[in-house]
Amino acid sequence: MAGETRRTAFVTGASQGIGAAIAVALARDGFDVAVSSTRPEKLPEVMASIKSAGARAVGVALDLRSQASIAKAMTEAVSALGSVDVLVNNAAVPLRKPALEITAAEWDTVIDTGLTGTFFMSQQMGRHLVAGKRAGCIISIASTHGLVGLRERSIYGIAKAGVMHMTRTLAIEWAEHGIRVNAIAPGRVDTPSRAASLAEPGFEQAALARIPLGRFGTVDDVAAAACYLASPEAAYITGQTLVLDGGLTAQ
Repeated sequence: MAGETRRTAFVTGASQGIGAAIAVALARDGFDVAVSSTRPEKLPEVMASIKSAGARAVGVALDLRSQASIAKAMTEAVSALGSVDVLVNNAAVPLRKPALEITAAEWDTVIDTGLTGTFFMSQQMGRHLVAGKRAGCIISIASTHGLVGLRERSIYGIAKAGVMHMTRTLAIEWAEHGIRVNAIAPGRVDTPSRAASLAEPGFEQAALARIPLGRFGTVDDVAAAACYLASPEAAYITGQTLVLDGGLTAQ
């Protein structure tokens, strides 16, 4: 892209799975990309893939439970990239546990990372864009667990429902600044973190039976949706949650 100013993106929780796929897909679409993890030593592989796509890659440490870490990560990303045009809020902590057994500490970990931290990361992005008088885009990864109830997914579903409502309210507040805010709500996505549940007897067959398209989503499905929402073709879309679930919630 000689002679052109490359767009820039910051993807949180990008060391593997959905976050890594989004980061690499954005790089292939012409973005320079900052990626974060609570364990930055896990970032070199995705950074290498970003560089292989011809983009600049920046790795930063980020713990969404810490306001100081959030501010520092955004400062480092902006310093390295010059500015950030697109923020993808992917980082979250899942929890599968009966509601009667959940502890206060588990509640805090899931909510502080997946909802509170996501809000304040978005706030940092909003402040960056408004101060620079720049248009931009925020995409948060939600979940169908925030749309429909499922046993043993109470806290995670609560956090993701909050993310979807946050998306609507921030879209309204920041539209005047040219900032679009959207979310993606995947159903079950085939990632390494899901391997344990799929190994349970009968689980995979029962889960697939609920999906009209008859397959689980892939990280590439989610990455393609994120690239679309970050693109000029989605310039009139804000405040929306794009559901990627093979028809699960249509029933």
